[in-house]
Amino acid sequence: MNQPPKWPSKTPPARSGKNCGLSGSVARWRRPTGVAEGTWDYVTDRSIADHYDAFVADTPLCRVDESILREILPEIKKDSTPTSKTAEAAQTSRVFDFGCGTGRAAFPLALRGYEVLGIDLSQQMLQVVHAKQAAADSPRIGTLRANLVQLECLAEDTADHGICLFSTLGMIQTRTHRRSFLRHANRIIKPGGGLLIHVHHRWAALREHRGIRALLKSWLTSTREKESEFGDTYYAYRGLDKMFMHRFSKRELRVDLEATGWSVDRVWRVSIDGSGFAHPAEIAGGFFFHATSNWSR
Repeated sequence: MNQPPKWPSKTPPARSGKNCGLSGSVARWRRPTGVAEGTWDYVTDRSIADHYDAFVADTPLCRVDESILREILPEIKKDSTPTSKTAEAAQTSRVFDFGCGTGRAAFPLALRGYEVLGIDLSQQMLQVVHAKQAAADSPRIGTLRANLVQLECLAEDTADHGICLFSTLGMIQTRTHRRSFLRHANRIIKPGGGLLIHVHHRWAALREHRGIRALLKSWLTSTREKESEFGDTYYAYRGLDKMFMHRFSKRELRVDLEATGWSVDRVWRVSIDGSGFAHPAEIAGGFFFHATSNWSR
């Protein structure tokens, strides 16, 4: 899970001894499919996971996505005395959190009565989830370490809903691989089930320091390098000097969803600072898309 790139006047120096020896020197063929060099640094950095909750605690976007989650996935009111196993099963709704991180969204969903599976590539993030669950009053969630591009291990129709927040989709490198994840999610989520996705907006860069330069560089690179795409950005993030993120146009994400078997139900436009929803006349800082699976089995 990631925040939008910033374009400071000076790039901060990298942390001394960064990535605990697991830096971007890892060869491309050794990295998981769809994972950029900077993303691999991110998921293998112990300090990123250890300090993640404190880092995002004051991030306004977290409050925005929680308000949307409460709207589309409200508390489940369970019958205290179900009359059969079928009735009991009907009260259970399973949510898969794709890119769950330290469980920021997963734990509140579990408290509201959902059966949650948190999926993340970072073993360090999942270890933080396990540590939280050691508390006696913590809700239980399942965890799975997996690359979102390679979810063949999950059977079809095993989830009722899915979420992919904090621009996790943008951390997947290349459109082909992002669509691979969306197809997997469609296969895994039951027909008629929903998927909530957050992405950062490409054109928000027009409102950022050095943003126009960054957009131009991204476009030029996309014309010269086979695996680069317009909207790809590399930036300094919490001591990592080559963090990767793809930033979307609104049309791009809609096309990707529709091409992978999803029907877009609703789109929320987020303000540049992430503190609320953007006015129709403003450039959005990002989008939340809610889509329904219409895949023909």
